[in-house]
Amino acid sequence: MSTENDMGLVVVGAAGRMGLTLIRTIASIPGARLAAAIERPGSPAVGKDAGELAGLGSNGVTISDDPLPAFAKADGVLDFTVPAATVAFAGYAAQARIAHIVGTTGCTPEDDAAITAAARHATIVKSGNMSLGVNLLAVLVEQAARALGPEDFDIEVLEMHHRNKVDAPSGTALLLGEAAAKGRAVALADNSERGRDGLTGARKTGAIGFASLRGGSVVGEHTVYFSGPGERIALTHQAEDRAIFARGAVKAALWARGRKPGLYSMRDVLGLS
Repeated sequence: MSTENDMGLVVVGAAGRMGLTLIRTIASIPGARLAAAIERPGSPAVGKDAGELAGLGSNGVTISDDPLPAFAKADGVLDFTVPAATVAFAGYAAQARIAHIVGTTGCTPEDDAAITAAARHATIVKSGNMSLGVNLLAVLVEQAARALGPEDFDIEVLEMHHRNKVDAPSGTALLLGEAAAKGRAVALADNSERGRDGLTGARKTGAIGFASLRGGSVVGEHTVYFSGPGERIALTHQAEDRAIFARGAVKAALWARGRKPGLYSMRDVLGLS
């Protein structure tokens, strides 16, 4: 049973698939409690009991469309929404001086700049993927890229998600691509290939390729291929349950409580930096 000393967390996008998963996960993790649940104005979920909507039974938290009073009373916010909303929530978190855990993907450089600015006053943990396995995979990808030079090994990142995912490549694919680029001491923006079609010419030496598949109800599958002459190495992660991302987000929030403002990653949370 939660207590007032537990970390009070706000779930934004509370009626979505991840939002409901977060509500259920908070209820299962010692040290965390659901302080508030927020949905967009006009959502049919506004006014409903968050616990009942998540299948937990009534928990006394009514879903609201006003984040400001919720943030003022909370210790942290869990955010897997959309970039425009995340930028706004980062500003609110900065005003309230609370932790902001960001699992939102598809952010533009301008969005990232706004989130970074908010991190002067908020403790922000932002990651393209909150799972332990994926962040460990990123470390392995970085090490492999450092060891396997571009003259001999090509790198390709293949990802698949459910049919309703709106951004491609996925945030996780980009996280893995950034890890590969870091291993090779290059900038991903200047060394990536995406969306090949038609007569594209030969593959550029040193490029990091991306391919995106969409279909069905796939939670998330990512493979990084290192392909050399006569051999190929594949590093793979398969997500089978959204709860892995929710557990990682709550773990990140508990880690962030009381830390000084700044922009952190899941590598920091997991001690993998």
